[in-house]
Amino acid sequence: MKRWFAVIGDPIAHSKSPAMHNGWFDELNIDATYIPIHVKSEQLEQAIASLKTLGASGWNVTIPHKQAIIPFLDELDEMAEKMGAVNTVVRTADGKLKGYNTDGPGFVHSLEEAVGDGQKEKSVLLIGAGGAARGIAFALQFYGYRNLTITNRTVAKAEEIIRELGEGQALSLAEAEQRLDEFGIIIQCTSAGLANGEFSLPLSLEKLQQGTIVADIVYNPLMTPFLLEAQKKDAIVVTGLGMFVHQGAIAFNHWLGQYPNTEHTTKKLIDELQVTTC
Repeated sequence: MKRWFAVIGDPIAHSKSPAMHNGWFDELNIDATYIPIHVKSEQLEQAIASLKTLGASGWNVTIPHKQAIIPFLDELDEMAEKMGAVNTVVRTADGKLKGYNTDGPGFVHSLEEAVGDGQKEKSVLLIGAGGAARGIAFALQFYGYRNLTITNRTVAKAEEIIRELGEGQALSLAEAEQRLDEFGIIIQCTSAGLANGEFSLPLSLEKLQQGTIVADIVYNPLMTPFLLEAQKKDAIVVTGLGMFVHQGAIAFNHWLGQYPNTEHTTKKLIDELQVTTC
């Protein structure tokens, strides 16, 4: 019997997840399909019930449902529980729904794939304190990155994540700009620079040091304004595409027990985005 998976969100038409997962099904000769489903916030409970009734084996969850879906699940894994957000749902053998969060681990996988895994002693600056930053902060801590600072327009939100982590510090954007030369890894976790959005920098990179690792979680455009500015300062840039591919690959592994070829997929998506790596 053909298995099927989905991604739910609002909006959803822009998602590259269906092409990515269906490509992996083809490569691995798995009889399955993956579809996008537009679900508005007021439809979420009904949509979950329909997914169960119609026999979905699992699905991904994107904006704005990552926190709202939790009451409709039977259990969460440790990472999702800490993050308070879910981006992957697995339907278990006994029919229960288990929530995972692969966003943070996907980012760490992509970072270490790009620059190696010997970076854990470097000071890390996270820009932003939303759901993405929260997930990445917990994942960085889980994988051994201990020297963490979070900066945000509303400092209280950054302070809240730091309290939950039990370590690190929170700074205002102005303070972070003045101390930017203290950080070896800088991660842009806001929506600044999204395609079809307002291209802006979340903070000034005037004090950015040569050789600093600068990452952006936005993958379309691949080279965001933030990364382009960092590149001018001779930083080592890490695009958001790797995070997107690896979070999907980890979800795929939760569903089917196989880790797909991420390198081939990344190259294919770069071609689709009609950009080149630098």
